[in-house]
Amino acid sequence: MFVRTALVAATAVALSAALLAPAAAAPAAGHRATREAVRTAVAAGVPGVTATVRDPHGTWSTTAGVGDTRTGAPRSASDHYRVGSITKTFVATVLLQLEAEGRLSLDDTVDRWLPGVVRGHGNDGRRVTVRQLLDHTSGIYNYTSDDGFARTYFLKDGFLRHRYDTLTPAELVALAMRHAPDFAPGTDWSYSNTNYVLAGMVIKAVTGHSYAEEITRRVIEPLRLTGTVVPGTRTTLPSPSSRAYSKLADTATGPTYDVTALNPSLASSAGEIISTSADLTRFYQALLRGRLLPAHQLKEMKTTVPVPGDPHSAYGLGLIDRTLSCGVHVWGHDGGIHGSSSTAATTADGRHALAVNFNGDWTGDPGTVLDAEFCGD
Repeated sequence: MFVRTALVAATAVALSAALLAPAAAAPAAGHRATREAVRTAVAAGVPGVTATVRDPHGTWSTTAGVGDTRTGAPRSASDHYRVGSITKTFVATVLLQLEAEGRLSLDDTVDRWLPGVVRGHGNDGRRVTVRQLLDHTSGIYNYTSDDGFARTYFLKDGFLRHRYDTLTPAELVALAMRHAPDFAPGTDWSYSNTNYVLAGMVIKAVTGHSYAEEITRRVIEPLRLTGTVVPGTRTTLPSPSSRAYSKLADTATGPTYDVTALNPSLASSAGEIISTSADLTRFYQALLRGRLLPAHQLKEMKTTVPVPGDPHSAYGLGLIDRTLSCGVHVWGHDGGIHGSSSTAATTADGRHALAVNFNGDWTGDPGTVLDAEFCGD
């Protein structure tokens, strides 16, 4: 998740013609458990849910609840939404493509590409590798856990004053550098959004282009992800979209606020992307089918480390391997940002994929919809 911690909501270039062609709808009788999980989430307090599945039967979508609590307008299967940390898979894909092209090594130190950036309070970019950024074994402090940052951008008074601030990647990293590392590089695992802000900066150092330009050129355009954008400082969502809601508090009680409009530079390359459920399923299917990475780089991406405290998840390079309740393994990522909670995943063969979004961030677990789709009926 882009928000303060990861995996909380879950515990918490060639394309085939078939991928690009419109797919027939799945049989109406299917996905009973998925429909039920979506309805249950709304009954438990999520304003609205949208989900899309791609499988050998075609493409199927379902929605429940509202996209606008003021007007009662329903959610749409075509909604654009902020995907949060699902952005990390896009970033890791670009870096692995650059490795395949011989333009960098994942074992390069961060200091090689960003000299002097990771320094102070025990931080040393000469001891941290690009690989350790991507699999969260760097030990670098997560800037979104900083108390001052949280008060300013996650809690009501701060957010309502600062929602349109522009923050640079350098500023976000500098905030993390005020804190000592969580552990020595390579000795443990801890989710840190700072890792992926640095990863985006490495992409620019290697290519001379922003991470947004490289994702657009290398992933979005080849896959024809027409609903996916890297918004930069754009504060609004493309149409169609629903409103996004948050309590802007550490509790799930109290008033609800519309947080749809915000400057996503606060998430940078750790969680900035906007997409749709249809695009996310297409992306993860293409990725796991080897259409974005050579076999060696895809194997690297799927080489995982354990996630402490979560025996059902392991983390690769911008990719989560999750074991569901029925024993099925799926590969994908979760994403959380103000007013938006999402998950997207596919089976290892890319044949069966799901992406789901809740337009509220204080209740519910999109992982229940994931489990229902792959383990239910």
